[in-house]
Amino acid sequence: MNARDRLVVALDVPTPEEAAALVERLAGVVGMFKVGSQLFGAAGPELVRALVARGEKVFLDLKYHDIPNTVAGAVSAACRLGVSLVDVHALGGRAMMEAAAGAMPAMGTRLLAVTVLTSHDVGSLAEVGLADDVTSLVRRLALLAYAAEVDGVVASPQEVPLIREACGKDFLVVTPGIRPAGARADDQARAATPAAALKAGADLLVVGRPIIEAADPAASARAILREMEGAA
Repeated sequence: MNARDRLVVALDVPTPEEAAALVERLAGVVGMFKVGSQLFGAAGPELVRALVARGEKVFLDLKYHDIPNTVAGAVSAACRLGVSLVDVHALGGRAMMEAAAGAMPAMGTRLLAVTVLTSHDVGSLAEVGLADDVTSLVRRLALLAYAAEVDGVVASPQEVPLIREACGKDFLVVTPGIRPAGARADDQARAATPAAALKAGADLLVVGRPIIEAADPAASARAILREMEGAA
């Protein structure tokens, strides 16, 4: 897989017009676009259908977390939009993830489970009653997703090696929290550079603000691609 195919741009903008402008500037430069809760709430499934219709790959990042039957229905509906990736929260448990995996129609969509958000650290996990350290929790959730026959996980770059050790080389690992060398971390507690994430064994890198807030998003994306190519 080349660097372009491994770079996912998060369209974390409030309006479909802003998203469309970014897609026009980045189409052909990056391999996939991520549509999250903010944009999906503003534009709905029609935006996703439009992206797919123009030949773009889409990661629908809505992080479903509900009872198994509800999540199964949501995942099935997402797949019918033609997205390449869809995700659930691993904290929903094995039964929920198994229901989601079992509801995937044979349309080529791959299912991911979010382990621990990259904004979390040991302190914020303790606040919600999770006493494990971050790495132990990520490993446990990744193994649970693997057992539920989920295709892969979303995890910070820092946990990629332990996921590879636990779940093998064919388990898909998608890493947000990517910051180019010298960029600010923003609200990412567990970030890494593109090169470091790839060297750790990540498959796909999700980048948002360093690209979408740049004066020239395409130039910023190309700079990140050069960092990625240098890690190969």
